[in-house]
Amino acid sequence: MSNFYLDNPSLKHHLHHPLMKRIVELKERNYTEAATYDYAPVDFADAMDSYEKVLEIAGEIIGEVVAPHAEEVDAQGPKVVNNRVEYAPGTVENLKATTQAGLMGLSMPRRYNGLNFPMVAFIMASDMAARADAGFCNLWALQDCAETLYEFGDEAQRQQYLPRVCAGATMSMDLTEPDAGSDLQAVMLKATEDPENGCWRLNGVKRFITNGDSDIHLVLARSEEGTKDGRGLSMFIYDKRDGGVNVRRIENKLGIKGSPTCELTYKNAKAYLCGSRRLGLIRYVMALMNGARLGITAQATGLSEAAYREALAYAKDRKQFGKAIIEFPAVYEMIANIKAKLDASRSILYETARFVDIYKILEDIEKERKLDEVEKAELKKYKKLADAFTPLGKAMNTEYANQNTYDCIQIHGGSGFMKDYPCERLYRDARITNIYEGTTQLQVIAAIRHVLTGTYLLQMREYQSETLRPELDGLKARLARLVEIYEQLVLSVADTKDNECIDFQSRRLVECAGHIIMGYLLLLDADRHYEAFIRSAEVYVSYGEAEVHKIQHFIRNFNPDSLEFYKQA
Repeated sequence: MSNFYLDNPSLKHHLHHPLMKRIVELKERNYTEAATYDYAPVDFADAMDSYEKVLEIAGEIIGEVVAPHAEEVDAQGPKVVNNRVEYAPGTVENLKATTQAGLMGLSMPRRYNGLNFPMVAFIMASDMAARADAGFCNLWALQDCAETLYEFGDEAQRQQYLPRVCAGATMSMDLTEPDAGSDLQAVMLKATEDPENGCWRLNGVKRFITNGDSDIHLVLARSEEGTKDGRGLSMFIYDKRDGGVNVRRIENKLGIKGSPTCELTYKNAKAYLCGSRRLGLIRYVMALMNGARLGITAQATGLSEAAYREALAYAKDRKQFGKAIIEFPAVYEMIANIKAKLDASRSILYETARFVDIYKILEDIEKERKLDEVEKAELKKYKKLADAFTPLGKAMNTEYANQNTYDCIQIHGGSGFMKDYPCERLYRDARITNIYEGTTQLQVIAAIRHVLTGTYLLQMREYQSETLRPELDGLKARLARLVEIYEQLVLSVADTKDNECIDFQSRRLVECAGHIIMGYLLLLDADRHYEAFIRSAEVYVSYGEAEVHKIQHFIRNFNPDSLEFYKQA
């Protein structure tokens, strides 16, 4: 029996982080719902026990149902029949099993039939699902769109749609178009008001829509006649039961083949405005994308977990020259680096999820009552940290997923290039993670603001101020020296006051911040659970040192005049 929660102690470690006490008391409104719902927790211990039990159920279903279907789903994939998507049989069974187990709508409030779990627990289930099948993770985790509907829809819309999501309805976010990929301001799907029927009508084409034949869609469309920028875009809710949207085709992709990526045609499709007009891109899609980026960060982490396990098992089993290949330094170094990057990825994933949890819950509470001064300061702090860590985690974890799955194949040698082993599927599935929901280059654009304004530096110093067990003093001192280098590099680049030069060095500065922050997070993990994390902390800090010094050498020796050579390349 495979249980993807119980066989991975690091998940329980992150679930029981000290900050969870604050998250749970906020999420549970100091446990007041226990009087209304018999399954609501009465205290912190009761809540944590509930999370554990549900995650155990999720781990069992993912390990026993989803994972065994992964290879056949990858081979079969979905297909289009009469303008509708038909999932692979394994995907149908996966959705049935997760729905019957009550794993849809984990984070939704109880009044909509959800479990009212914090984002940390939802992301943990996504992490496990991605380890089993990254394509299925896309279908299951897109229920996170319900968070946006909950946040910006009116109460009638919440009552209409959210219980359906909790009962198993799938969701999608229909954003991109043939001429509007990353540049969503260029979206031209037309929304026309239909006052007679109390709705809007959508016409046009959407492309690269993940799970595009879902039950409930959040759609970005141009509602303001004559506009060409983001201020003319609004968000709409489309229900597949109303008709008007057909699947033109499913893209033939490199990976995540179980997840249908669709081209959709809208023909006078009935839809309803979500929130206010003109805020579709400026406010709602930004919130939607941040949630999706956290989900992709989890997906990348799950892929790294799968890659580590496949590489380790093969290296222990495969014998060459009379001994297992894991005994060769070239191989055990690769495996140690995969594990260190995996543990660092998981650390920043759950740190980000905790930041998101606190600020999102406080924003929700603010709709019910006035926040006190402490809560206002808490909201401001964690919203800023979530805004900073979301692009950083997405950039670092997805790049590591690509590196780890690449190295997993390398450890397998020629066998890794064959479909006999899962590692080639993992490699293909990982490739999209640093592309969709904003490429790594776009994450750098989002993160560099927090480099230049000092958000990351302040957080590094906060980590540095933590009192840790003395065994970690050496690693802590090494990271402190990296912080000094980082601060000097940021100042030297910013002092050029040359925007093109700053943009050119942004990736290096963001990576530098990522290496240091992830190093500190691993130290904090090792402080709580020394034996489980000290090896990864040692390996990752050494890796981070080498990368930061490489960046330092490049920036120190960079001649701005050489930008012309890069332009002409």
